[in-house]
Amino acid sequence: MRGEAGHLEAPPPSDNSGKMAVLGSVRLRLWGPAPALSQSLRAFSTTPGAAAAASAEQLAEKLRAQKREEQKPEEPKNPVLRRVRELSQLSKQLQRVHPNVLAKALKRRILYQNEELVVIDKPYGLPVHGGPGIQNCITDVLPILAKMLDGMKAEPLHLCHRLDKETTGVMVLAWDKDTAHRIQCLFKTRQVEKKYWTISVGLPVPSEGLVDIPIVEKQVQSHQSHYKMTLAPNYRVSPENGKMVKVRRNRDAHSAVTRYRVLASSPSCSFLELQPITGVKHQLRVHLAYGLGCPILGDHKYAHWNKLAPQKLPENALKRLGLEQTKVRHLPLHLHAHQLTLPTGTSGDKQLHLVCRPPHFFTNALKRLKLEIPEALEK
Repeated sequence: MRGEAGHLEAPPPSDNSGKMAVLGSVRLRLWGPAPALSQSLRAFSTTPGAAAAASAEQLAEKLRAQKREEQKPEEPKNPVLRRVRELSQLSKQLQRVHPNVLAKALKRRILYQNEELVVIDKPYGLPVHGGPGIQNCITDVLPILAKMLDGMKAEPLHLCHRLDKETTGVMVLAWDKDTAHRIQCLFKTRQVEKKYWTISVGLPVPSEGLVDIPIVEKQVQSHQSHYKMTLAPNYRVSPENGKMVKVRRNRDAHSAVTRYRVLASSPSCSFLELQPITGVKHQLRVHLAYGLGCPILGDHKYAHWNKLAPQKLPENALKRLGLEQTKVRHLPLHLHAHQLTLPTGTSGDKQLHLVCRPPHFFTNALKRLKLEIPEALEK
């Protein structure tokens, strides 16, 4: 029978069987355990399984963390390599970020702004136009940047010119198509004065001069067939008498003229100011590499003609940069659009000077190579 608590009660012991009382007592404990004992039983039945699950989860997380550490590239001890890797990671991040994030980054790099123009400091590794494998480019985020600057009803900004993906520095945008067209005409008619800073491997001779050699695009026949810009000179040296001989002009060649001057030099590298008079694709890189025999530091494309390979640096340059030749492939192109001078006003009698300091990796290389920026140019 059941008692008030709902437990089975033991029957009264009989006169001839003390064992029934014991049995009844046992039966009481089996069917109606005390609360403390119930908690102990529950704890005993659940703790081992929960502990095993927790232990398995911890082990899985530990293995995942170990795998992440193994996949994580080793942090370079050399500060130059560290900075180069940071730059490479930044370039990749610019390709992966949301367009809004990229537009905010460009907004922070504005050098000058008025009712007609917006001038930005173009970062390294960011292409101006889209193409195969390119997720983000400056052109794609111009509508977003315009809205950030002038409200949601703002029309997209317009490109006035272009810079190569690896080139940093001054880049001009226009608020409307008419202004963009006017600035583009100034570039085409060579009314815009452009000055670039670069570090070259070697010392140009003479230290100041003008390179006037046409440029053409050609296919390079090698184990990796590819295209490069190269020189198409109008003259060649006669092997018979050593005199200059005029050659037939290449119909596909473009006139290309570059002024240059050495600002500082060291035994293996030079700091140059370049002034392109024309605007041919890769003009500065080709004129330095093939015209003067002094390729731009980090220009792996034009370091060789017949192959695609990392630039070969002199021992002195490697030592000063703290690099091994096997790591040179990570060096970025050291070419910076330092200054643009635009004619302004109704008659073009005024000038707008736009100046941009070089990025950290550029100034760091100057410092390591013992190349100093002249005081007159630092202002």
